[in-house]
Amino acid sequence: MFALLFQGSRGVVLLKAALLITVVALVDWWVIGEVALGFLYLIPMLMIGSVAGRPTVVAAAGVCTFLAERFGDLPWNVRMGTSRVVIHFAAFVVAGLFIREVNLSRRAAAENLHEIERERDARRDAEEQLEILIESSPVAIVTADAAGSVLMANGAAHRMLGAAPGMLPGKPIDGYFPALKNIPMNDTSLQLLRAVMQARGLREDGEAFLADICFSTYQTSAGARLTAMVLDISEDLRAHEVSGLHQLLEGSRIAVSALAHEIRNVCGAIAVVHRNLKQAASLAGNKDFEALGSLVVALERVASVNLQRPATEATEVDLNALLDELKIVVAPNLNEEGIELHWTVEHGLPAVWADRSSLMQVFLNLVSNSTRALDGKEQRWISLSARGETNHIIVDVSDNGGGVAHPEHLFRPFQAEAEATGLGLYLSRAFVRSFGGELRYRALKDGACFAVELLRAHQSARESLWMKSAS
Repeated sequence: MFALLFQGSRGVVLLKAALLITVVALVDWWVIGEVALGFLYLIPMLMIGSVAGRPTVVAAAGVCTFLAERFGDLPWNVRMGTSRVVIHFAAFVVAGLFIREVNLSRRAAAENLHEIERERDARRDAEEQLEILIESSPVAIVTADAAGSVLMANGAAHRMLGAAPGMLPGKPIDGYFPALKNIPMNDTSLQLLRAVMQARGLREDGEAFLADICFSTYQTSAGARLTAMVLDISEDLRAHEVSGLHQLLEGSRIAVSALAHEIRNVCGAIAVVHRNLKQAASLAGNKDFEALGSLVVALERVASVNLQRPATEATEVDLNALLDELKIVVAPNLNEEGIELHWTVEHGLPAVWADRSSLMQVFLNLVSNSTRALDGKEQRWISLSARGETNHIIVDVSDNGGGVAHPEHLFRPFQAEAEATGLGLYLSRAFVRSFGGELRYRALKDGACFAVELLRAHQSARESLWMKSAS
């Protein structure tokens, strides 16, 4: 029941304390005798101290001291009265302030405990979310101690390495990723490592694969730790090599076709001369002359070999994404060369019909040609712009390199003016034409512009359906 006096809001408790002070004063006034009831004011002082501040406690102590002396029955004189006043006032103030500090400490402890509980709950939630994130991640995540033993591995790591669930913890990590064996972790004088590397991985059955490994080391109270995130890039490597081989074969086929065409032209001229000379009686029966004719026939036979064009590898290509990758590739080199790059690409260009690797090679070749054309120029810039038209997407690659002296010789193989074989533009146009596009040249005032004209993907699909229905 005593605890009920301290329950309620601040105003309610102060009202209870005031009523209690009044009751004590009345009882002290009513009871006549040498019985000191002033100690009863300690109860309301405790109540006031539990909810009020220091000024209120001191004021209430003064009021209680006055009432204790005013209604008390003890005789008054200066020596004894002053001592009682000081003792009463000190007792009331100390009681009120003591309960106030106790109450503040209790509240602080409760708030601290509540904060600890909130932090514990937040930490538990974070740990659960992190655990879910790690376990559901498609990236293999492995943690190892300083001795190289696996402490934790998520499901993706078990699947990548061909291990049964829960099998990896406790095993040496270098048995699966030998390159991680050389990472120093026990030397605390070394800085913590944050690095990415490409290395060979081994599955549980001994099968090797190529992996991108992002790893970091850190220190804990239990010692050094290593965490590695691993991606299996074997499929990407295979796709890259197959694409490279396809592009090499396609480029070689086009180059050999161009060479065969030139040989046929030369053989044709030689054959005409041979036929004319054969009519001369002086060369009749000449073995060397007959051998020359046989050689011309053999060369014509070799040059007339029909190189069948393989089925096109064209498909829908996200041009915005491809041009973003192109900028990542060429921008640093142009910046190092001191060439200003102007980049104007419409946002949201539709997909185009092309072979991605071949189209990238076309753009790289055009930028490379523009870079060579700018050698020795003071003000140098290369511009790439892409815009959409009704049925086509036009990508212009231009520069201020002075232009082309003989544009009529462009796109011809084995040009005498070319720095190498002269096959770059010839192959680029052949690539673009292979998926229904076109590569054109346009002269500028102080430079050159090569326009790559590409079919929209949906337009190419309509043309394919029309051709099928017509056939």
